[in-house]
Amino acid sequence: MTAPVVGDPEQYSVTDEHRVPWVLGTQLHPDVGPVGRAPEGSRVLLIEAHDFARRKRYHHHKLTIVFAGMRQFRDELRERGYDVEYIRADTFGAGLETYFERFPDDELVQMRSPSHRSAERFAELVDDAGGRLDVVQNELFVGTREAFDEWANDTTKDPFRHETFYRWMRRQTGVLMTDDGAPVGGEWNYDGDNQEFPPDDWESPPVLYPDHDDLTARTSEWVAEEFDTWGAENDLVWPVTRRQALAKLDHFVERRLPEFGPYQDAMRGDDWAMSHALLGSSINLGLLHPWEAVEAIERAYHERDDLPLNSVEGVLRQLIGWREFMRHVYRHAMPELETANQLEASHDLPEFYWTGETNMECLRQSVADVEQRGYSHHIQRLMVLANFATLWGVEPKQLNEWFNATYVDAYHWVTTPNVVEMGQYGDGVFASKPYVSSANYIDRMSDYCGDCHYYKTKDTGDRACPFNALYWDFLDRNEDTLRSNHRMGLMYSHVDDKQESGDMEEIRARVEDLREKERYGEL
Repeated sequence: MTAPVVGDPEQYSVTDEHRVPWVLGTQLHPDVGPVGRAPEGSRVLLIEAHDFARRKRYHHHKLTIVFAGMRQFRDELRERGYDVEYIRADTFGAGLETYFERFPDDELVQMRSPSHRSAERFAELVDDAGGRLDVVQNELFVGTREAFDEWANDTTKDPFRHETFYRWMRRQTGVLMTDDGAPVGGEWNYDGDNQEFPPDDWESPPVLYPDHDDLTARTSEWVAEEFDTWGAENDLVWPVTRRQALAKLDHFVERRLPEFGPYQDAMRGDDWAMSHALLGSSINLGLLHPWEAVEAIERAYHERDDLPLNSVEGVLRQLIGWREFMRHVYRHAMPELETANQLEASHDLPEFYWTGETNMECLRQSVADVEQRGYSHHIQRLMVLANFATLWGVEPKQLNEWFNATYVDAYHWVTTPNVVEMGQYGDGVFASKPYVSSANYIDRMSDYCGDCHYYKTKDTGDRACPFNALYWDFLDRNEDTLRSNHRMGLMYSHVDDKQESGDMEEIRARVEDLREKERYGEL
């Protein structure tokens, strides 16, 4: 059985034939939670509910890997000897009614979903169906909720600062720690070594494509027929079985990890994957436990001499730091975080987030990457897609819904703190400043600007890069909120110069022109 390593796994049993594991579609790991405790021959419930897939225009690949993953998991459990009740229904409520009509004496045992109030909602549905439900600890994380809360209550430092949390997790797990309690290499964080742009002759490692079978192909066809989806239907690069996910992990550690570090923030128009792990969808579906990835990466670091510490630390920071941190921020900041909007942004999300029809090369190519595979890496998400939306003044909830619908690894618990808070500075629960930039950052970390319709060095004028005018306009219109932020002092000294020189009036006029272009689909 695989379980969290920070905090104590919950003690419970499912050996009684009437205590039945209910596995959700994001918990597809045979050795975790109730199903991991159930003896061979036990009954296991999966409900393939369809109504959620009709609420939004989800990416075709996202729905395909969810439904194909569940169907593959059903077959895997049956091969292992489990008696799987697999119910297809419009809603979870209808599926539960069907189940309890067949098995009225059963009590379902379900791992808690990370989504806000999910346990309460599922309990209500089970009660309405005349059944019983026991919600137990979610074991698909490195640490437990209880361990975090105990530490957060005891620490004298701010637990909602990522670096504080990350160092605590390093100490608790022993990951990349020496015997005397110091970080390997002497530093906690090597992010400063991970912001290079590759030379022209650098070639990224190959991407491993899973060997999808007929079941997955049929599921993909069914998704296209059944739902109004967005995005490409072919070129499915994401695992839907545990075997495929483990192969993806092995391939990353063997081929991609050595060069992950220095170029992890870089963006190239002809290279959607760079050296990234591409494991997020598998971990968030439960096909991989994050601790399995941590162990494989750290073991390789100690056994091989071709793995730079900045590469290893960089990816482990995502697994034991950022992902876990997002979970705890979400559960402590909800429900307010969902609608947080401290900058009072009120504009609609531009249509080109769906169509990709824009003259801004960075946005055009980033949207194209998402449309093709339901994926772009973290800097495209933060410093292109979220950056533009923040500068434009998009209501955070709208951008959050777009990310949730279009990315294969996106679920409400992880997108909400990442998009609303980190991406758009919606609340201030952990972000210490808005993560916004002009064209300078995008030009430094990408090759997008070289082929762009707009001039990266100009603030105003007909073909001046929209990021530039929008950046200064953002600072200008949010001055009352942001000027007192100690991390924004230098930028506001430049704002003062532009206000005193009269340049800000030209910038505001340029922004009005940009908004007019967007209304007519000409931006």
